[in-house]
Amino acid sequence: MRGLHSRGFKRLRRPLWISQSAGAAAPVEHKAEMKTRSVSLMHLQLQTRRLHGFQDKPPAAAIRPPTEQQTKPRQGRDTSPAPATDADADSTSASVTGIFRAGSLALRVVDLARHRPSAPLLNRKPASFWLRHCAIPWVQLGDTIAIAFADAEEAERQCQELTACFGPFIPVLAPREQISSLLLHHFKTSMARRASASIAPELSSRTLFEHSGRLKQLLPLTSLLTIAALYPVEVFSVFCALAVFLLTAFAALKVCGVIAYLAQQQPQALRPRQNPNDADMPNISVLVPLYKEAAISSALLKRLRRLQYPKERLEILLVLEEGDTVTRDAIAAATLPSWVQVIEVPAWGALKTKPRALNYALNFCRGEIIGVWDAEDAPVPDQLQQVAAAFAAAPAEVACFQGVLDYYNPQANWISRCFTLEYASWFRVVLPGIAKLGLVVPLGGTTMFVRRKILDDLGGWDSHNVTEDADLGVRLFRAGFRTQMLPSTTFEEATCTPPAWTRQRSRWLKGFMAPYLVHMRQPVQLLRDLGWRAFLGFQVFFLGTVGLFLLAPFLWSYWLLAFGMSHPSAALWSDAMFTTAFSSMIFFEGLGMCIAVIAAFAARRPLWAPWALTLPLYFLLAPFAVYRALHGLLFDPFFWDKTSHGLHPPDADVQATQQTLASDDLGPATADRSKPTQEKPAQQTCAAQSMQGIEAAARQTSSGKASDQFSNTAQDLTQGLKQRLGPAE
Repeated sequence: MRGLHSRGFKRLRRPLWISQSAGAAAPVEHKAEMKTRSVSLMHLQLQTRRLHGFQDKPPAAAIRPPTEQQTKPRQGRDTSPAPATDADADSTSASVTGIFRAGSLALRVVDLARHRPSAPLLNRKPASFWLRHCAIPWVQLGDTIAIAFADAEEAERQCQELTACFGPFIPVLAPREQISSLLLHHFKTSMARRASASIAPELSSRTLFEHSGRLKQLLPLTSLLTIAALYPVEVFSVFCALAVFLLTAFAALKVCGVIAYLAQQQPQALRPRQNPNDADMPNISVLVPLYKEAAISSALLKRLRRLQYPKERLEILLVLEEGDTVTRDAIAAATLPSWVQVIEVPAWGALKTKPRALNYALNFCRGEIIGVWDAEDAPVPDQLQQVAAAFAAAPAEVACFQGVLDYYNPQANWISRCFTLEYASWFRVVLPGIAKLGLVVPLGGTTMFVRRKILDDLGGWDSHNVTEDADLGVRLFRAGFRTQMLPSTTFEEATCTPPAWTRQRSRWLKGFMAPYLVHMRQPVQLLRDLGWRAFLGFQVFFLGTVGLFLLAPFLWSYWLLAFGMSHPSAALWSDAMFTTAFSSMIFFEGLGMCIAVIAAFAARRPLWAPWALTLPLYFLLAPFAVYRALHGLLFDPFFWDKTSHGLHPPDADVQATQQTLASDDLGPATADRSKPTQEKPAQQTCAAQSMQGIEAAARQTSSGKASDQFSNTAQDLTQGLKQRLGPAE
């Protein structure tokens, strides 16, 4: 563009800073006269504002007084501006005060209906910047850029950053809908492309399976099958030994986590301040990815309206896939509040995963804290207040908080009860212990909140990983940040049928396999990033989670000894080795039951504690899921096996459960401190029932060395629980 002589500027039929109510500018006879009159009128408007009480100094980028050379008229031509009258001053002041909320900015409203954005100007800043601040370059006037904003105060806040990028600029106002439409039309394709490849190739699963299903992936498997056919007994014995080793290592990690959980100080629930100042609270953006969720869309909106966070500091982004007419029609039929926005993710290639949708929607988020909820989630109403309090009290190295996940339909059937106990063990005992030990904390995929700047620096989520939460937890730790647990609960819907449970678990396990393979491509660098302790914890956690399910049939072979039958490896192993292996297996199962009992009381669901004895039968479904996950990893690594929801209405169950769980925390002894006289007897009853449950589980295990070893561990856990909950009177 050629500045004042450009076609874009000629469309302005009047000087730049004169409002529409002041009338059209007088016709000019020369191009130089147009420049002189425009600069003079800008200076006149500044003087008028000062006369009417606007003492704030306007930004240098917005108004610059004319120089002597600019205001000097040509000889023989009278081009000096007419003196300002009182009527003109009143008209200009009324126009300014009637249009703008920020008195320090002299802005005018422009129409962008026929505007075509300048790609070179837009590309000076990323798409996320323009979308978050709802701004767009409008026209270039010589060396000065006119930038349109939807909000005058936002223009003032971004003055310094934009001046560093563009130099002196002129802020103008335009309708928010026009700005958003132009930005989306310009950046839609590039954002969709970047959402599919937002992180470095060496840290992404997309480069790990570029040629999925070819000889490179099948060669290790075929080689293993060939060796097993030639040496079946030897290969079987090796896998049995490997299974026992992983079992022992994973049991040790769990024991350390439980001890750290019981030994830590009584967790204090983060309660919001009684009368918080909304201006001091951070802006929070929560992403809710939806895909074919018409059955629960209305219930989701109802639960979101219960949130108590200040709505001017909150934005909820409902993320839809392009072409998902089912969810779009369901949302269109509902009335959305002003703080809920719908984002439609355009298609790009064949990839259609949750992390890709999150990456695309991240460009639209304006909050300092980014959260994720699933479609079926029911967060407690004050959860975001606790998030704000947690980040305010946390050191800078804490980049993420993971909330507690629970289920609101454990009464549906036996699978949902065991699923609830498994989640309680995971999020209320094991993960808090791992976080206390300073190890890598795999995130839960929902009810996770991360600092916006850190998430941008990491590139967002790995769009090719179907369990993006676990991968993000590893990358956060490698970057030097930490994850802590948030004492606030979100309720979900537990899958209740074996097919649905198997599909969901296979996706999780496939997602656990991928991050391990990705980060272990450079093990030396991973060791440097994590350190020895976290590196060993990473190995035990991921290998134990996946490997134990893969090698479960080899572990089951030890049950032959309980029935007096010989083991296939009897010719290679001694009796002492079989005894150790069998004892380790019994100890591991008993440890899982103990953790489930503790977690049941920590979740204030004591009636579900006896179902912990059936968890070994529940985990018989896991090997089917893990082999399905292995097949998917080799032949279809990026396929997102969606879990169906909406079978159980959540609202009635959630309200009843939230009344039972009076405090949403990580431990059983953090109820409302406003009732101290009732809390201590409840703690004592909880402690006594938990100890009785542990002792009952120990009595029902097998006799022998394994039983003695388990009984000793049960006594240690009981002692730790006594110290945690306090002595009974």
